[in-house]
Amino acid sequence: MVKKIRTISSLAVVLMLLLALPMMAQEAQITTLSVKASKMSAPVECTVVVPVEYNDADCQNTQYPVLYLLHGHGGDHMNWVNKKSDLPDLASQYGVIIVCPNGRASWYWDSPVDSESQFETFVAKDLVEFVDNNFRTIPEPGMRAITGLSMGGHGALFVGLRHPDVFGSCGSMSGGVDIRPFPDSWGMKKVLGEYESNKEVWDSHTVIELVKGGLTTTQNIAFECGVDDFFSEVNRNLHKAMVDAKIKHDYTERPGGHTWAYWCNALDYQMLFFSKAFDACLGE
Repeated sequence: MVKKIRTISSLAVVLMLLLALPMMAQEAQITTLSVKASKMSAPVECTVVVPVEYNDADCQNTQYPVLYLLHGHGGDHMNWVNKKSDLPDLASQYGVIIVCPNGRASWYWDSPVDSESQFETFVAKDLVEFVDNNFRTIPEPGMRAITGLSMGGHGALFVGLRHPDVFGSCGSMSGGVDIRPFPDSWGMKKVLGEYESNKEVWDSHTVIELVKGGLTTTQNIAFECGVDDFFSEVNRNLHKAMVDAKIKHDYTERPGGHTWAYWCNALDYQMLFFSKAFDACLGE
């Protein structure tokens, strides 16, 4: 379990304290911020959950790993906080900062047809840089993880696998890890174009094709899906593709469907998986 990990210089402490003052003024361990997006005109709202001891006087030299937690289609940056009431408890239990961006209906791609939907760049670059600059993180790939549900599950694996220099761990819960069986669903054609006339674009924006395309990675990967979920088949196919490609990963199926009850339970297991990955990175 990751706790009080390393110390930083006194000058860095002063700078971090100044940056943290707006959040320190609040008693709650949950705050919402607007983060500038380098490739979009509007900032993006993000919710940040910090461990309960984050603002304690004797923890001001402590740095933390970060979990980027993505919502599904139709959700926003408050979904996880509103649906999983013990999210702050998990942040405290594992000593992890949890960051939930508003991915809108983007599928977390840099859209080739919508200049205002550039969320791969936002999550992998803009948001990570903002969090590292404004919170006491351990700014190393091995101390960052990304996961999410449904659309966010696809997004977490898509962004995570494409940016191993940013995320040392990535996962998915009930992710739409192959988008092509669902060309008219969840607004995907608004950000990719029509499937029939853009098949190569759709191929290049789906997780399973990343794996089949010769992906090699040493990242820590964990994904899962309920046996009654409409995404169960594409997740099984991704598992097989990773086995065939000899990509080390954890894959789990449990009873359940495409529901918040399933995702809230699944996150408990994923938090444990990522915590072990963080500990291994630290040599603990």
